[in-house]
Amino acid sequence: MMNKFFSALSVALLTLVVSTVHAGHHKEAETKPTFTQIVGQTEAEQAALKVMYEFMASFNSRDVARWADTLLFPHIRVASGGVTVNPTKSGFVAETDLEEFARINNWHHSEWNSIETIQADSEKVHFKVRFTRFNPAGEAYVSFNSLYVLQKTDQGWGIRGRSSFAP
Repeated sequence: MMNKFFSALSVALLTLVVSTVHAGHHKEAETKPTFTQIVGQTEAEQAALKVMYEFMASFNSRDVARWADTLLFPHIRVASGGVTVNPTKSGFVAETDLEEFARINNWHHSEWNSIETIQADSEKVHFKVRFTRFNPAGEAYVSFNSLYVLQKTDQGWGIRGRSSFAP
């Protein structure tokens, strides 16, 4: 009798898992918010999103000091199998060469494909993002998923850390 119970329980759990997974995939396919489609943003999300737009604009302009203004320090980046901690803005600016980055990667600019809020409260926002890099001919050549953590401090909103599949 116990074997029948466990067998029935296993079938019920399997059915529940399959239906939940299927429902989750279906729901995700229907509602993939992008930076132009996020609905019901809080003030924190709106402020953090402005930082994200400025991050990309300043990165594309290759203005390292302006780009650093979108970051909070210490700043953390998890990528390429390692963790980089930039303790200060001045150190980040001194060691960042976006012209060299462009040359090495045959890069002209990047664009956000999507920015989705994963978690948010009044002082911190986690964004799941996808971005694409373009070469000087304007051709997309690679896209990456990343996680950005933005935080509100006395100086305002900034990006505290990034975890990226980009090198």
